Amino acid sequence: MKNAMPEAGGFFQRERNWHPPAFAPGYKSTVVRSPRRALISFPQTLSEITGPVFGHQMLGELDNDLTLNHARPGESAIGPRIIVYGKVLDENARPVPGVLVEFWQANAGGRYRHKKDGYLAPLDPNFGGCGRTITDAEGNYFFRTIQPGAYPWPNGINDWRPAHIHFSLFGHGFVQRLITQMYFEGDPMIWQCPIVNTIPDKRAVETLIATLDMQAAVPMDARAYKFDIVLRGRRATLFENKLEGN
Repeated sequence: MKNAMPEAGGFFQRERNWHPPAFAPGYKSTVVRSPRRALISFPQTLSEITGPVFGHQMLGELDNDLTLNHARPGESAIGPRIIVYGKVLDENARPVPGVLVEFWQANAGGRYRHKKDGYLAPLDPNFGGCGRTITDAEGNYFFRTIQPGAYPWPNGINDWRPAHIHFSLFGHGFVQRLITQMYFEGDPMIWQCPIVNTIPDKRAVETLIATLDMQAAVPMDARAYKFDIVLRGRRATLFENKLEGN
């Protein structure tokens, strides 16, 4: 973005009409979790717009390889092997380096390694289901894993979650915090999911769907899915806003 305006001030506020509402009765958990009073905006402080900062020295050798990072020596997780990769960008489409990207998921049978997961699918002793990485200077990230399975959940009589991977990101400020989920291209269960159906705009849902990229696949090893993630950009100064708006 050669001719982009210089940045100043805090981060853009979220577009509330783009994100799902906090209260969505079709997703039953929101009935007890959603706020009952109007949200309050707090001024952003220096610590919120300048940190945290992460370095690659905090990563373990296999932190971004879920096929091996909890496996016994010489063994590997069970399931279709995939690579997930993409860019982390701000709202001005500029790459965000140094972002901590954490991810967790169910195993190939649709079960989490968690004591409260009571689904009948078996646990995989070689799959822990979590990992992390940090974006490079161009905002790129990638990790290896297995494709998770769908699973039932007690939201409705016969509700199922489509295959998905959870993401948690810390950008260049605490207000660039994002927790989201990635779905897989071509999965018909996406459009039947009560959580997905809380999102008011189909275009917003489509930004959560990773696209199959066989050009990035590893022959006889793993397919690849591309998933770009957009964090908040920075709000321009008042003078720049006047230039853009008048």
